[in-house]
Amino acid sequence: MRADRLMAILLLLQHREQVTAAEVARELEISERTARRDLDALGMAGVPVYSVQGRGGGWRLLGGARTDLSGLTAGEARALFLVAGPAAAVTPAVRAALRKLVRALPEPFRLQAEAAASSLVLDPQRWGSSRVEPRPPRFLDDLQDAVIRGVQVRLGYVDREGSQTERTVHPLGIVAKGPSWYLVSSTEAGRRTFRVDRVSSVDPTGDPVDRPDDFDLAESWREIADEVDRMRTPVEARAVCAPHAVGVLRMGFGGRLVVGGATADGRIDVVIRGNDEYKLAGELAGLVDWIEVTGPPAVRDHLASIGGTLVERYGSDRHGRGTAER
Repeated sequence: MRADRLMAILLLLQHREQVTAAEVARELEISERTARRDLDALGMAGVPVYSVQGRGGGWRLLGGARTDLSGLTAGEARALFLVAGPAAAVTPAVRAALRKLVRALPEPFRLQAEAAASSLVLDPQRWGSSRVEPRPPRFLDDLQDAVIRGVQVRLGYVDREGSQTERTVHPLGIVAKGPSWYLVSSTEAGRRTFRVDRVSSVDPTGDPVDRPDDFDLAESWREIADEVDRMRTPVEARAVCAPHAVGVLRMGFGGRLVVGGATADGRIDVVIRGNDEYKLAGELAGLVDWIEVTGPPAVRDHLASIGGTLVERYGSDRHGRGTAER
């Protein structure tokens, strides 16, 4: 919090040129004594701030020094505020920081940045789904702080079977996957991923994190996500489909579909992953007009069985009454 206040005071000085301790106290909702101490701390940190004594006095930046973020282009300023507008899924702390940041923008960019912040609404809910917004996990802020400060934590964790464990981990990064949050860490057993909503306690040890020099959170998460996808969908069905059907398959299977090259007869090779052979066959059964499954044999056998059941139940009655009604 101290660093946040010092940054806020610096932005106030840049925006107003001169402030009093009382003004700083009101703006940041702190005592005047704390405001004076923070203003002194800015000077000790090397910021060229000085006090003007007497009536009409206050605190100023030496020579009117200011950082107006002139390195930002107009497009960059708009993009920054576009993703953190009133309807964006960002924390109150991020919004507060951006409100302070807009004061330091060059005047020509300020109005555009403020307009960008209110120009976009992101609604992640699908039609017909619940409007209940999931709350951030209890220890999310603590883990983010550990990642940023680069300190190890003693982590309490409850696995999916309900077993409680405790271990020391090296936090490397936080990832949001849909409504769920994950902690990527190094442990004695290698790199591990923990669901943040299953964390039961976080106790920073103060020891520094051993962070690999070549670690890249985005690349690491891609590897983790690919591995999880393979574990969740271990069965692969091979098929050929009509070229115009590839879009239909993409809509239906998303990342579980791998599109290959064209065959000699002009159709497209595809691979579709699923949880088990029977369920995958059930998903493919309604696509017979577009695809032909070539393997594995177990999936083809299930398709034949499903087809036989459909014919038996519905094929004998052309007027819409199934055999169960006879």
